[in-house]
Amino acid sequence: MTLHFINAKLIDPEAGNVFDGALSVQDGRITDVSQGLEVLPDNAEIIDCQGKYLAPGIVDLGVKVCEPGERHKESYRSAGMAAAAGGITTMITRPDTDPPIDSPEVLEFVTRRANEAAPVNVIPMAALTKGRAGHEMTEIGFLMDAGAAAFTDCDHVISNTKVFARALTYARSLGALVIAHPQEPTLSKGAAATSGKFASLRGLPAVSPMAERMGLDRDIALIEMTGAKYHADQITTARALPALARAKANGLDITAGVGIHHLTLNALDVADYRTFFKLKPPLRDEEDRLAVAEAVASGLIDIICSMHTPQDEESKRLPFEEAASGAVGLETLLPAALRLVHADLMDLATLWRALSFNPARRLGLPGGRLSAGAPADLVLFDANAPFVMDRATLRSKSRNTPFDGTRMQGKVLSTYVAGRSVFEVE
Repeated sequence: MTLHFINAKLIDPEAGNVFDGALSVQDGRITDVSQGLEVLPDNAEIIDCQGKYLAPGIVDLGVKVCEPGERHKESYRSAGMAAAAGGITTMITRPDTDPPIDSPEVLEFVTRRANEAAPVNVIPMAALTKGRAGHEMTEIGFLMDAGAAAFTDCDHVISNTKVFARALTYARSLGALVIAHPQEPTLSKGAAATSGKFASLRGLPAVSPMAERMGLDRDIALIEMTGAKYHADQITTARALPALARAKANGLDITAGVGIHHLTLNALDVADYRTFFKLKPPLRDEEDRLAVAEAVASGLIDIICSMHTPQDEESKRLPFEEAASGAVGLETLLPAALRLVHADLMDLATLWRALSFNPARRLGLPGGRLSAGAPADLVLFDANAPFVMDRATLRSKSRNTPFDGTRMQGKVLSTYVAGRSVFEVE
């Protein structure tokens, strides 16, 4: 079947522009993109976008799905439905499961489960060390053959520098991408807030922003030594940005990301000890938030992700410093990210470059583009539609969102994967 989208505002992150036009899809791929009006093709299903935005589907790097081990928190089916409702057409999933995805057998299991249950594309990552314990590297070559897109121990920092250097060297020899969590582990252990007067007044264990800078400095030195491909999962502080800029200017193969919650919330949001605001790393000061948003706008930080981390009620109904870290973000990623546009911190093309084009390019995926031959993974959305977030309506099994009860703007109207509709707004 041929689909023809008309009366759309097309967001092309590769070219960096937004324009009125039409788009044709056949056999799961984009066949034509045109500006303005054109003659409608014969025998095509016409989809009138009514002046709303049509963009490449979001490629979300760093989604936690809790299979195997904690399926009650999130399954591939529930995560896939939530992703489709959030305009996410590709989930790059984390290996911090129970047990971790550190062998080809476990990787093949989750790949099969994802293909059976999720309506969107699912591409798994694998652990860099066995058990994510930081002692012995995994079988990177075999895991790549089994489909691993990248290698990461997630929020477990490999404190043994020799082990990390060996893993980076081996990954370099295979062309594998390593994703790390830049933190100095001793300083950041047990932290529930960012250090400062506010954390002291609240009596919360805190960590200095310098812990992120120190962790990134170490990793940059190892990248320079090994020549590995490296991605920092979350850069959340202003103090880490100069080091990142120098590393890029020196030609190192380094990119960086940031979670949407660190771009739209700040340290003051934990004032009422609401554990849905407890994240890892903790929320930062407003000055840091604005500096990181500016870094995304300038291209210094490459990728925005949801950092989707489901936690059940029992994990969150605890004193703040004892509660589990993390928040769900699949369905709130788009409206939260649009806050940056509505606040004039960046334009839509720049935002979509960070949400879709850059993560696809970093992982060598064909998506994230509006051009002939690209996969017809698309999202149609109204950037200005207002609503009040109600966590009871979320499709995730866990509903630990910090945006519960928040007024937001931006609704997904429909989502397409390979030209097939996987979500339509009710």
